[in-house]
Amino acid sequence: MRATGPLTLLCMALAGMARAEAPITSPHPMPRPTIAQAETPAVAAILRPRHRPTTRAVTPPIALETAPQQAAPEVAAVAPTLRPQRRPKGLRIEAEQVAMAQPKPALTEKSDKKVSGKGSVCGDPSIRGQELPAITSPTNGCGVAEPVRVTAIDGIPFSQPATIDCGTAIALKRWMREGMAPAFGNREVVQLHIFGSYMCRSRNNVRGAKISEHGRGKAVDIAGFIFSDGKEWTVARDYNKQIRRAQKAACGMFGTTLGPGSDGYHEDHLHFDTAQRRGSAYCR
Repeated sequence: MRATGPLTLLCMALAGMARAEAPITSPHPMPRPTIAQAETPAVAAILRPRHRPTTRAVTPPIALETAPQQAAPEVAAVAPTLRPQRRPKGLRIEAEQVAMAQPKPALTEKSDKKVSGKGSVCGDPSIRGQELPAITSPTNGCGVAEPVRVTAIDGIPFSQPATIDCGTAIALKRWMREGMAPAFGNREVVQLHIFGSYMCRSRNNVRGAKISEHGRGKAVDIAGFIFSDGKEWTVARDYNKQIRRAQKAACGMFGTTLGPGSDGYHEDHLHFDTAQRRGSAYCR
């Protein structure tokens, strides 16, 4: 038997020490984390990459010489799903036609309340009455081409209908709003006393005089006012400062304005007409 060398003895001593002491930890590999062991669908959805949206088209590599011809059809196929569609032709026109066809409520200048156009004249719902056939006369200068029979304006009835033309009716409406109402202040007029309207006659009934504007449907005479408290003011008895103020306001709205003290023929009423005059209006 050969003699054992020093190196061999050292190795044997170390091997003996290794067998004598047990290892502290197991040499076996540790298990994987629980997340990896129990890979549930929820975890898998987090760990695994998601699919790309179906609306995106991935095209395979295309040779440079064929790219323009093959890429165009695929882009055209995807574009309608990504971009908004154009409106059909004529849709806006149809919508505008429907809106224009809707009836619009008639409004007065005095308020925003709806007013029915039935029973109105001169294209103004606030002027009530009826249209009349053309008035003709054998007397030269008399007659009205388009007369109207006005019974009320702005809800204020007339004591009797006034047969006039639309130009005079519209001027009368303006005066009632801008002249009469402000002149009377808090006193509300509920009826207008009409003294005269159309009549084929000469001025002031003087024989041989020119035809009056009454004979052309362009004049109206007002004799008095009835108020909401039941009181009545007449031009003949109560020609006070309020009536004078209302008369003065008519100057310019009408071509002619006459009243007490003007010519001796208008002591009991106010005369308004829409005669065309050169220069300024005639107001007395």
